[in-house]
Amino acid sequence: MYTLLVIIHVIVCLLMIGAILLQSGKGAEIGAAFGGSSQTVFGSRGPANFLSKFTVITAFVFMFTSLTLAILAKERNFSSTVIDLNKKPAATPSEPATTPATESHPSGEAAH
Repeated sequence: MYTLLVIIHVIVCLLMIGAILLQSGKGAEIGAAFGGSSQTVFGSRGPANFLSKFTVITAFVFMFTSLTLAILAKERNFSSTVIDLNKKPAATPSEPATTPATESHPSGEAAH
């Protein structure tokens, strides 16, 4: 279920990006980019209505899938992590380290 929703989310993201990039800016025509023949494909009004409605629909589906994925990710138990949060402290050695009673210098003589 989670994987299917991620796939749908990615597809909707790509569709929304395409719809936004195909929309014309103020005063610009989409026909200039495609040689002028695309005006008749979308009707007499042009692509403005179709692309704006398509963008609204894809934005709604994008928001819905984003919210659903966030809820599912919160409930999902991710067991794989790089950091071990329940790591126990290092074990103490079974025998305590003994310190010599006399310190020796590098020359081998005892300190006085």
